[in-house]
Amino acid sequence: MQKRLIRAAMTQTSNAYRNMPDKVAGLPALSKHLEDIRRANVDHHVALMRVAREHGVQVIGFGELFTAPYFALGKDPMWFGLAEDAAAGPTVTALRAAARDLCMIVVAPLYERDPSGKRFNTAVFIDEKGEVLGKYRKTHLPQGTNEQGSFDEPFYYDRSDGNDGDTPANVSANRYFPVFRTTLGLLGAAICYDRHFEGVMYSLAKEGAELVFAPAVTFGQKSQRMWHLEFPVDAARHDLFIGGSNRRGTEAPWNQAYFGESYFCGPNGVLPNLSKHPDLVISDVNLGELSGPDPSGWNLPRDIRHDIYTHRK
Repeated sequence: MQKRLIRAAMTQTSNAYRNMPDKVAGLPALSKHLEDIRRANVDHHVALMRVAREHGVQVIGFGELFTAPYFALGKDPMWFGLAEDAAAGPTVTALRAAARDLCMIVVAPLYERDPSGKRFNTAVFIDEKGEVLGKYRKTHLPQGTNEQGSFDEPFYYDRSDGNDGDTPANVSANRYFPVFRTTLGLLGAAICYDRHFEGVMYSLAKEGAELVFAPAVTFGQKSQRMWHLEFPVDAARHDLFIGGSNRRGTEAPWNQAYFGESYFCGPNGVLPNLSKHPDLVISDVNLGELSGPDPSGWNLPRDIRHDIYTHRK
């Protein structure tokens, strides 16, 4: 088996803006400080990029909607003002410079406003030269309540329309789930709720993805239990590596706890976390494992019977 070893990282952190109100009633006062919130979080993540680079990291994935606190715990149109252009907005501009400076590939999930005015939950892929490879938009949007709190994402953004725009780096024929060719390998993403749907990892693997970043903001007992089951099963079933990144800590004024517990896994199990930094998970990923024989002796792509799944009486 040929080794194709890359060092990958993910962030697991929380809102870096320190002047949040203590109570939800104080949120309207933040309307004049949205740029400060964005800047604090971008600066925080660029600093984490620098730490990761010092430890040899070549590709890093940020958390879902990393430029702000997780605002979908309630409905407040004030947060619409954080949505930005995913090609030339302030976040992408700063990250392009950082990626180029540090020679690092970045997967950055942000709050997008496209030229039509629609808003999306979008991951932007930036290569080590600072060039934007393309983007992927979250496809499934959750709305509900669990034992800890409520969430209402459709209030803030639309589900992907599959019109993210074709780019030369995208090798996928599935317009909802792009896969980007990089100098390290073929990368994809599945943001938060998307990870639960059976066709998502299948589609990414089918289109060639070798490493999928799965950034999330998630909480609750069932979510925490499934967090440790879904990724290893999908990685083994579809023969790919997955990095699950969850927000960690609490954020004023909602004070909802996010359990973190981010990790990388592959077809053969969970990978060791090499990081000593609480806001970073770092693992060595051997993409060469994907081209070797499965140690179980299985060959699922060869042996699947597609016809039986569509059979009707």
